Amino acid sequence: MSENGIHPQAVVSPEAKLGEGVTVGAFAVIGPHVSLGDGCVVHSHAGIQGPSKFGAKNVFHPFCVIGGDPQDLTFHGERTELTVGEGNTFREGVTVSRGTKKGGGITKIGNHNLLMAYTHVGHDSAIGSHNILANAATLAGHVTIEDHATVGALSPVHQFCRVGRYAYIGACTVITQDVPPFSRVVTERETKSFGINSIGLERKGFNEERRKTLQRAFRLLLRSKLNTSQALAKMREQFAASADVIELVQFIETAERGIVK
Repeated sequence: MSENGIHPQAVVSPEAKLGEGVTVGAFAVIGPHVSLGDGCVVHSHAGIQGPSKFGAKNVFHPFCVIGGDPQDLTFHGERTELTVGEGNTFREGVTVSRGTKKGGGITKIGNHNLLMAYTHVGHDSAIGSHNILANAATLAGHVTIEDHATVGALSPVHQFCRVGRYAYIGACTVITQDVPPFSRVVTERETKSFGINSIGLERKGFNEERRKTLQRAFRLLLRSKLNTSQALAKMREQFAASADVIELVQFIETAERGIVK
């Protein structure tokens, strides 16, 4: 490694901007129009393309390709972007595509996300902060992942679907509709909701009262004989003082593809 932290066998474009303390391993490639914040670590054989901008202390493991061209037949080389916050980890073989012109032109990732090996983030997706995408989780284009969610291994998420805050998607679960916040969704014979993500919410600091309130709300949504509209009205009436339940109701009311129940 040379004194400036860049291995002599790395390829770094003169048009790339590297912050203080950035290290780049052997055979890594950093293309033009890439901006890396302070303290980023680019391991050997990693590839970062642009236009893309990254905050501080992101880590790029071998053979990931971050900021590549979108996998979309309508893309013809026009300028599109990827923006990433700080403290994210991109493990081996992860791919993240820039946006497309028709989708707004930008893919966004927040802070402190863990993208495990071979996950894919499609064009024009928006990922919040503190999420975990387990091995080979696949986000099609235009997917939104809010905060503190987990997408299980080998789980594909359909285009334009949303995954709400603190949701948990089990391994090998096919998502074709919005996943409400705080919920746990697992495929057995069919994809269905099993109520709240109780263990995950407890680990994230939700006290017993908040968890029980959400459990009662989900019982109305999933176990009562009410249809979805009737259940939402009852939830607004019974749990008006719960910000969590109101968030859940508003999420469902704005779902364009329906929700997993």
